[in-house]
Amino acid sequence: MSAAIRCIDLFKRYEGRPPVEAVRGLDLTVESGECFGLLGPNGAGKTTTIEIIEGLSEPTAGEVEVLGMRWGREDAAIKERIGISLQETRLSEKLQVDETLTLFRSFYQRGLDPDEVIRRVSLEEKATTRVGKLSGGQRQRLAVACALVGDPDLLLLDEPTTGLDPQSRRQLWDLIRDLRAQGRTVLLTTHYMDEAERLCDRVAVVDHGKVIAQGTPRQLIAELGGEHVVEFTLEDEEGIPSPELTDLPAVRSVRKDAEHFCLSVAEPHIALPALLERLRQTGHRLAGLTTRHASLEDVFVTLTGRHLRDGETQP
Repeated sequence: MSAAIRCIDLFKRYEGRPPVEAVRGLDLTVESGECFGLLGPNGAGKTTTIEIIEGLSEPTAGEVEVLGMRWGREDAAIKERIGISLQETRLSEKLQVDETLTLFRSFYQRGLDPDEVIRRVSLEEKATTRVGKLSGGQRQRLAVACALVGDPDLLLLDEPTTGLDPQSRRQLWDLIRDLRAQGRTVLLTTHYMDEAERLCDRVAVVDHGKVIAQGTPRQLIAELGGEHVVEFTLEDEEGIPSPELTDLPAVRSVRKDAEHFCLSVAEPHIALPALLERLRQTGHRLAGLTTRHASLEDVFVTLTGRHLRDGETQP
């Protein structure tokens, strides 16, 4: 497959006192026809990266190709073939939903029928409603509809399901799956790990302006060394030192998350009895214990020591 997006040694520096380097030598390739997820905490550089790909911001250094073309040379051709849904989209509140889609359709030489797009995002009952009267979730779906109406080959979605109720969120998931099945390319940023695991063929974890891990969700989880996580808390405040747990059978790694201990384990049926015996020997009593499958958030915390919603605000 040819690459739909290629970023090579990308840098973005914001001047100030002190200056801020939002992107620091980022390399990224998104293949045509895949759904690719860009993950990371606020301030990691993912929104800046997607804005550069969209042509909304110029890089300080580096190369960017979009559908084999480059901004500054073939801008009109790129705009005809991409659809964009920003983190925050401001639309005219006095226009109706159908009028808004008709307006956006007029920006493209080719595209979809506005009524068809309204149906795809399940806004049929709101077609003649003014934008100012829509709920937050309905506005978000309208923003995605505006990105779809040009019938794009590449769809760029920056946290598209933020603020959506569970039903609307799953409807949008189905829409993204349909686009991928049609051979379209989707690049999305998200804070929802279940969303990334269900939708994305591959993901890249971005932190401090660089890609620190990349692969399929299954590959990244497997690299933890265990597909299961055992979480437990103890009744006593001092707890047990993490190093005393690393030699337990089937335990691949140990981390302390506030009052919780998190063990990445390959075989829970072996690790659990060994853990209980170790706690008995050391005189510690459990306050709670759960087991679950490892997730992309476990991958992120293991790599960076931070949760996906931690971090500073994006410049």
